[in-house]
Amino acid sequence: MKNKIDLRNLTCGQLADYMEGLGLPASRARFVFAWLQQPGAVDFSLMVDVKREIRATLSEQARISNLAPATIEKSEDGTVKFGFALEDGAMVESVLIPENGRHTLCVSSQAGCAMGCRFCLTGAMGFSRNLRPAEIVSQVLAVMAYMIEAGVMRTTPRELINNLVFMGMGEPLANYDNLLVALNILMDERGLEFTERRITVSTCGIVPRIRDLGRDIRVNLAVSLHAPDDQTRSSIMPVNRTYGVDELLGACRGFPLTKKKVILFEYILIKKINDSPEAACLLAAKLQGIPCRINLLPYNESPALPYQRPAEEDILRFQKILRDAGYRTLIRSSRGSDISAACGQLAGAAGEKKDE
Repeated sequence: MKNKIDLRNLTCGQLADYMEGLGLPASRARFVFAWLQQPGAVDFSLMVDVKREIRATLSEQARISNLAPATIEKSEDGTVKFGFALEDGAMVESVLIPENGRHTLCVSSQAGCAMGCRFCLTGAMGFSRNLRPAEIVSQVLAVMAYMIEAGVMRTTPRELINNLVFMGMGEPLANYDNLLVALNILMDERGLEFTERRITVSTCGIVPRIRDLGRDIRVNLAVSLHAPDDQTRSSIMPVNRTYGVDELLGACRGFPLTKKKVILFEYILIKKINDSPEAACLLAAKLQGIPCRINLLPYNESPALPYQRPAEEDILRFQKILRDAGYRTLIRSSRGSDISAACGQLAGAAGEKKDE
């Protein structure tokens, strides 16, 4: 079964080519593709709007992978964390964040992470492997199925989730080819039809891939910056030893933005590491000329790591310096920290409780 081709790994165009190779009409691929993008679509026999002969051939030659949550945890603030066991036993997590009647889903792109950011629990767990396109897309479909079962009502499945953010486990741009296929599947108008303004891809700063992303597809870009100078950033983010701050920001300046679009810079504030007024002033100078918004994230403390959250007055002072310099700067409150679902806390779902 596992040797059969997984149809959920294919874009609509790739599916058409595959079906044609089986002697099936390529024109029917759009119907098969649309069906595959429905929550709960796991059995060829349920593909009632496709001819029986096509279903039989596909069932014989191919398979449909599926993800179902192995663990579900609910936060007091409404955030829901899902742990998914993959076919080889690797674990990944997704986080559903409700806010004012809208839902954002934080999606993982790798099992673990190889970037080794010192303040991140995901980085501390090491790297297992890249996720395949089907494993990325199936996180979205599985959460949609959960929402439908929970009684969330929308006209179409796509409307269940307002925004997708690739900010879960792993560095999305380190899994670039599979990410690109998954994005094309998720954005296809014959499927879920997520538009570019509803998808954000976050990176710790893999410069060549930022350029590739800007060339290959239109999505929002978020950059995990976390320090404005090379010495500090290299001490907490090893990627900076390869792609320094100025090179990274140069790639951001070259990233194609349509009218009113900005780059989101994420900046985790860590006590006595990167939270000084001098750091804020340097950050304001470095970002000059880049259409951007800045999200300040006070550090989510963990007993496993030595870093601390700054004092409230230091957080507000940092924000004021950036705002006075003309930057739209928000302080983001942690969501789901009581279930280890907040930024930097995803670490493989080990030991979690199943929802009853």
